[in-house]
Formats: sequence, C-alpha cells, structure tokens
Amino acid sequence: MKHFLYLAAIGIIAFFSACSHTGSKQQETISNERESALKTLGDSLHAITEKYPGEIGIAILTDTGDTITTNNAGKYPLMSVFKLHQAISLCHLFEENDISLDSIVNINRDQLNPDTWSPMLKDYSQNTINISVRDLLRYTLMQSDNNASNYLFENIESVNDADKFIATLIPRDSFKLKVTEAQMWDNHALCYENYSSPLGAALLINRLFTDSIIGKGNRDFICTTLKECKTGMDRIVAPLKDKTGVTIAHKTGSGFRDDNGVLSAHNDVGFIELPDGRHYTLAVLVKDFKGNETEAAKSIADISATVYSILTDKIYR
Repeated sequence: MKHFLYLAAIGIIAFFSACSHTGSKQQETISNERESALKTLGDSLHAITEKYPGEIGIAILTDTGDTITTNNAGKYPLMSVFKLHQAISLCHLFEENDISLDSIVNINRDQLNPDTWSPMLKDYSQNTINISVRDLLRYTLMQSDNNASNYLFENIESVNDADKFIATLIPRDSFKLKVTEAQMWDNHALCYENYSSPLGAALLINRLFTDSIIGKGNRDFICTTLKECKTGMDRIVAPLKDKTGVTIAHKTGSGFRDDNGVLSAHNDVGFIELPDGRHYTLAVLVKDFKGNETEAAKSIADISATVYSILTDKIYR
C-alpha cells in the first residue's frame, strides 16, 4: 500500500510539473509573439516617418503596459495641443479654490484679436461677451479657439503657472510651456518655445483618462469635450471614424509656415477606446514639414491606421 501511495504521489508531482512546463512554454510563446508584434509595429512606424519630408515623432501607450516610441528625442512645437495642458491645469486651479467652471466672465470684444482663429467671435456678435469658463474651455478644446485660450491665460491662470502644474503630472524634461497664442501670433518663431516630446504628450492625455489627476466632474467634462473635438478630422480620426464601436478623444495643433514655406508643426494626440473596452494612446507630433497640410495630415492618418491594424490584429487578440 505504501508503495502504491508513493507511486501515486510521484505521478501527481510529474503531472503538475508537466502542466507547469507546458504553461511556461505557452507563456513564452505568447511573450515571443507579442515582442515580435511590437517590433513589427516599431519598424512599420519608422518606415512611415521616412516617407515624409519632415521630422515625425510618435508615442504609443497600450493598456497592457507597452510603450513604443519613434523619434522621441526631439522637441516638437506643441501649438494648440497645449490647450489640453491649459484646461487640465485650470480645472485644478478652480478645484483648489472651490470655484465652478460655470462661473461667468465678461469679455470686451476690443480685447480680442479679430484676425486669429476664433469661432467664438463668430458666435458672439455683441460688444461684451458674457460666457462661462466652461464654454471658453469648450471653445479651446473642441475648436482650438485662440482668443478663448488667450483670455484664460491673461486673466485667470498664467502660462507659467500652468507649466508648473503640468510638471507635477509628467516628467519636467518632456515638455515646456512658455508663451501664449497671442505671443506666437506676434512672433511666429516663438512657437518653438512651447514644446513636448511625443511621449510627454501621450503621458498627459493617458493620465487624464486613466488617473485621478483632477476631480471626477472636471475630468469627465474634459474627456467628453475631447471626444467632440471638431478640428483635425483628417489625422488620427480619419482611418478610425468608420470602425464600429471605436471612440476617439483627441487634441490637435497646427503650426505656421516660415518664409521658406516650411510648416513648423502639425500634431494630433489621442486616446482611442475599442469596442471591447481596451484602449491605447497615440501621439503624433510633426515638425518642420516641407510639404503641405494635406500631406502632413496624411502622415498622421497613415500612422493611426497602422497602429490600429497591428494592435487589433496582433496585440489585442
């Protein structure tokens, strides 16, 4: 009987050892397949950046902890992407001081630039614009309104203070905010003073959607507003808009042309949610592009299509 029990025990140990060995082999296979897929993605993105006449930086964060970057070392002009930084910081300021975003401000039309990009000016014809801070942020995030951004920076929270707060959320060396839209309008070369790495931009929007960096009410407001963004629909959104159940929240930025026709920046930073609840973050920052805006937008759309295809086919299976 003892001999039988001994043999049975040996058999059980051998069985579990075999199962463990099989499980380990399966895990190793999955790991190798994932590593191969990520390498394929990285190589594909690098090949796309080589096709276009400009410096293109890319950062991807997956919900499984993968980080993929291409040309991440550069300092890319943020342009209007910095309005996302502004909105997050301003919401934090209002929460600290127990102030509602529904507070009304009165803006004298003479304070505003009639020549800059400003859908708000078309919507409000009166000399004094009575508008809530929430609606000013809607204009900045959904339509990238420069006058709305300038008013908030000049009258409520300075660009330097916004810079300091955002530096508590993402690495200090990954970005810098220094000038307003008004200052860039007066001197286009100043756009290079507001910069970010692709990874810095990706980290910020990813933290907005996945972490409690501001209060839930204000966080939900910004996230919802970004999903309603109306600018740059030919960039990250373009190849995804017909994908059933895919939701895209994003913020764009578009740069100036210099005397040689070089486009300083053409950007899009997005948080993409898939029908099964998975998600990934994609930041594409284009710098010093020697082509037109349509070509720059296509480079971003090509990258977005490639990321979606490889992630959903090889990673999110």
